[in-house]
Amino acid sequence: MEVGDRITAEVTAIDLEQGRAWMSMAATENPELWAFLKTLRAGEILSGQTGSIERFGVFVALDVGPDHPVFPGVGFITIPELSWRHFETASDIVQVGQRVRCEFLQFDTTNGEARLSLRATQPDPFQTFAETTTVGQTLQGRVTKLVPFGVFVQVTNDIEGLVHLQELTWTPVEAPEAVVQVGDEITVVVTEIDRTRRRLSLSRRQASTALD
Repeated sequence: MEVGDRITAEVTAIDLEQGRAWMSMAATENPELWAFLKTLRAGEILSGQTGSIERFGVFVALDVGPDHPVFPGVGFITIPELSWRHFETASDIVQVGQRVRCEFLQFDTTNGEARLSLRATQPDPFQTFAETTTVGQTLQGRVTKLVPFGVFVQVTNDIEGLVHLQELTWTPVEAPEAVVQVGDEITVVVTEIDRTRRRLSLSRRQASTALD
């Protein structure tokens, strides 16, 4: 478009502090799609078929509502919303043409799509772990990653915890590789379970005391 062109657009938001109205031309170009997306409510379960897998997420062709004029599906699942467990690529979780049931999160007015969550329809393994594990409990785990501030340890198929550098050994070390390597099986003690942030803190040095 050019300055001076007349347009028809729908107001999608109003910023009272800046005195600005946000508008969408796509809303008036695709009124049926916009009308459908406005009827959706957070938490609603939608079904469909995966239409395309991209590096940034997965498009889902919904069973209900109109088609998207540009994308291979009105529904879209971002990478973090695909699964609770760790994975390398989206294709580790879903395949093109696979049927899925997802929870509706929000109406993305920028792209005219329904943001969805596949993991929201599945049990959160961290919460299940937290219900059966207590602070002070001793666990066996495998070192999966070394970082400057500590090491990550896998204690179940779906759960990893962090052993901070100072919790690796009673003798101070400058780098985790001075104590352990990826693949090592070690004994750890649970020091904190943060259910809100889904974080597990562990200690290797406390485990050595517990075993003495």
